[in-house]
Amino acid sequence: MELANTLSQDGESRGGVLAHLERLETQVSRSRKKMEEPQSAQAEESALGTRIHELRRLRDKLRAEVKQHQASVKASTTNVEPDQTLEITEQESLKRKWENVKAILQAYRFTGISGKLTSRGVCVCISTAFEGNLLDSYFVDLVMRKPLQIHHHSIPVFIPLEEISAKYLQTNIQHFLFTLCEYLNAYSGRKYQADRLQSDFEAFLAGPLQRNSLCNLLSFTYKAEPEGQSFPFCARLLYKDLTTTLPTDVTVTYQGSIFF
Repeated sequence: MELANTLSQDGESRGGVLAHLERLETQVSRSRKKMEEPQSAQAEESALGTRIHELRRLRDKLRAEVKQHQASVKASTTNVEPDQTLEITEQESLKRKWENVKAILQAYRFTGISGKLTSRGVCVCISTAFEGNLLDSYFVDLVMRKPLQIHHHSIPVFIPLEEISAKYLQTNIQHFLFTLCEYLNAYSGRKYQADRLQSDFEAFLAGPLQRNSLCNLLSFTYKAEPEGQSFPFCARLLYKDLTTTLPTDVTVTYQGSIFF
């Protein structure tokens, strides 16, 4: 009985000692965690401060670069001389005219006006026609600089090219091409009609057809033979408007007498 009590007391003593040791270890562990937490927080705070400092440094650097760039742009704009400014303006004007010419050629390609870009500018081709018949073609080689210039052309000398250029080339190139096209189409149409009259009605003409280089003045004698009698009539056609294919004045005479 006494032995049993002694064993019981020894077991309780040992259990109490172990429990006490476990409690001590727990306390030590908690103490260590409490000591480590301030150190960890302090390390995180230090890293965050370093990051903030680095971001501020980058911000200040970017601000300085932006200010420097703005100052250099302002200085370059201020240092541009009036002649350089004028040159830039002229280049922009020529660029707009260039784009305008290309747009016109694109829009007029079905009306007989076409063109291609060259090293100097653009070469415009004007193809003429009359009543569905394709006739002659003419070209104008334009130099795209200020002022616009005609480098080469195949326009007949009797077409008032200089007059048309003086009116429209520098101010309205679309009107310039349209007006030139009118003159050339009218000339080709009059020439075509005169050629057809000469070839298709040669049997009724007494002598060759008389005409000037512009084909705006035609005169000829044709024969009418009613009931076997020959009546030679003289006709004179005048085209005062050089942009039309119909005569403005017609005179017919017989033996010096004017009919109309």
